[in-house]
Amino acid sequence: MSEWEVFALRYADRNARVRADSFLFDDDHSAPHPMDYFMWLLRQGKRAILVDTGYDEVEATRRDRPILMDPRAALEPFGLMPDAIDTVIVTHLHYDHAGGLHLFPNATLHMQAAEMAYATGPCMCHDTLRMPFTGDHVCEAVKRLYRGRVVFADGDAQIADGVTVHRIGGHSRGLQAVRVRTQAGWLCLASDAAHFYENFEAGKPFPIVADVSEMLDGFATIQRLASSPGLVIPGHDPLVRVRFPAEAGLPETWRLSSGPQS
Repeated sequence: MSEWEVFALRYADRNARVRADSFLFDDDHSAPHPMDYFMWLLRQGKRAILVDTGYDEVEATRRDRPILMDPRAALEPFGLMPDAIDTVIVTHLHYDHAGGLHLFPNATLHMQAAEMAYATGPCMCHDTLRMPFTGDHVCEAVKRLYRGRVVFADGDAQIADGVTVHRIGGHSRGLQAVRVRTQAGWLCLASDAAHFYENFEAGKPFPIVADVSEMLDGFATIQRLASSPGLVIPGHDPLVRVRFPAEAGLPETWRLSSGPQS
């Protein structure tokens, strides 16, 4: 049975946030609540799978949300060149997860059909729903489709031995989580099915949401996908950097596949 190494790569942070930005219902909306931005790398021998791509300096300037490092630089310590990445799992097409698709030109994208339909359909007529997307990123996904470099899932699908994807929805119509077999057990990269541990541990919806019911149901799903609650990895929580060990010698990198620190 194949086991994978899994790493969280932090490429940006955003500290000027409050709890109102993270939870629909909360008793202290004005309290500070910082956010980290991650992409994830799966490795098995010479094989590498990238989960999401972050965003680049152009998008950082456009949204006034600076990055700590270019997504390509996050892979350099692993000896991985952007052109060599052949598989990217796109959890959803929001700017902070798909803003670097163009940086990995040879990759085949694995995404949910529902996400492409959502990002290119009538829901994008609404400013509120369109806000987390950037047209250039969605167009890159469409161009990749016309090059034969998109593989769609409709619910659950296997990407490789020990790597599966599962449609969650909620935050975005086609948001998917990634389940990975590791030495610590089945690990669930929740991405934005839960931005923070508190979202799923306390049942608190994140304010950017396409379907609240799907989001709440998703909190249970991501926990079922993991072998234990500690192996559910939220998409943006700084606590990931506390609960999991930093990878020695690699900047802004945390090893998830060995399990949380005791």
